[in-house]
Amino acid sequence: MISGKRDLFGTKGRTGLDFMVLVSTVWWLCLTAFSVSAATQADPPSPQPNQKLRFGQNGEFKILQVADMHYANGKSTPCLNVLPSQNFSCSDLNTTVFINRMIQAEKPNLIVFTGDNIFGFDCTDSAKSLEAAFAPAIASNIPWVAVLGNHDQEGTLSREGVMKHIVGMKNTLSKFNPPEAHIIDGFGNYNLEVGGVEGSDFENKSVLNLYFLDSGDYSKVSTIFGYDWIKPSQQLWFQRTSAKLKKAYKSGPLPQKDAAPGLTYFHIPLPEYASFDSSNMTGVKLEPDGNGISSASVNSGFFTTLVSAGDVKAVFIGHDHLNDFCGNLMNIQLCYAGGFGYHAYGKAGWSRRARVVVASLEKTEKGSWGDVKSIKTWKRLDDQHLTGIDGEVLWSKNSQCINSQTVPFYWSMLQLLGWVSIILAW
Repeated sequence: MISGKRDLFGTKGRTGLDFMVLVSTVWWLCLTAFSVSAATQADPPSPQPNQKLRFGQNGEFKILQVADMHYANGKSTPCLNVLPSQNFSCSDLNTTVFINRMIQAEKPNLIVFTGDNIFGFDCTDSAKSLEAAFAPAIASNIPWVAVLGNHDQEGTLSREGVMKHIVGMKNTLSKFNPPEAHIIDGFGNYNLEVGGVEGSDFENKSVLNLYFLDSGDYSKVSTIFGYDWIKPSQQLWFQRTSAKLKKAYKSGPLPQKDAAPGLTYFHIPLPEYASFDSSNMTGVKLEPDGNGISSASVNSGFFTTLVSAGDVKAVFIGHDHLNDFCGNLMNIQLCYAGGFGYHAYGKAGWSRRARVVVASLEKTEKGSWGDVKSIKTWKRLDDQHLTGIDGEVLWSKNSQCINSQTVPFYWSMLQLLGWVSIILAW
């Protein structure tokens, strides 16, 4: 029997609120009451010295995603949902070994931890658990970042305290919150720019943009049950950041016609992840509850915000350990990583796994490296051979899934239908 997420509610049910009403309501609130329920930054820790991320001389930038380590106390922490033969020897240390194997095999340019990095409820000391959980990344001297899940704060550190501790660790590019956003919900909303190959025409441009958001833990609204969601203040920050990056990319030197591609990372899935089944996705959906995903019971409209921005090509999350699929919706790939940690629930005999993403640059007529040509992904299983599975192209510069006029039309129709729904509801 597959164990549950062990959340505060013991279920993954949703209230089924109307999508259009929620999308428009959220945006109306964003315009009229932007600062409501936002968390004010108080003395954020000093960030690490800026380390410039850029593509390697091979024209590639590789990202290793680690989802749901659920790290606790090391050797004394038991594993969940493993084979009987593993019960007596398996612990958090198996998670550590898996990370080390992945780092050695893939040699990524960046490691991204997408929440539930520790399982706070079982941690004796959350700070020590964080240190142990991220130790392989720190020891590798590879830049790494993290966002929070719904279990990180359940130990001896508050949610704010967990993120402040992460930001103060070695080799991390994680940020507490954007310095320009004085009021924003959550802890750990930030972006990173990835420059072109040194010595190329694009060395001073961000050819790949990475967005990281805090998707929260549990709803703080008494009438709304279940998991949290990305708030209007975060969406507004994303919109402004995306617009700024697009303007810079389309300006001199070497002005470009289209925006640089973006990738987004957070923990809790968007409701739109329910759009996929075996006929339109790569990977599996094995979660047993509801429609197979554990999103918030409300739709905050963030997917619509992503579609409207136009630069994000893929979203990567964790949270549902038995889902590892990618599916294309409105030209945005919605991807799970699959469960990584051994103290996290899983399925006996179903290997823990990690997702790898590689962005590759195009060769110019001069023989130099240009902008991003394609974004590919695959997963590796924690088996004897670190077996690679489900390799696919997520995005290609020369192959767009929808006409460029479709997105503005889609956005306009959502706005129109949303306002009609609100008027009818009132």
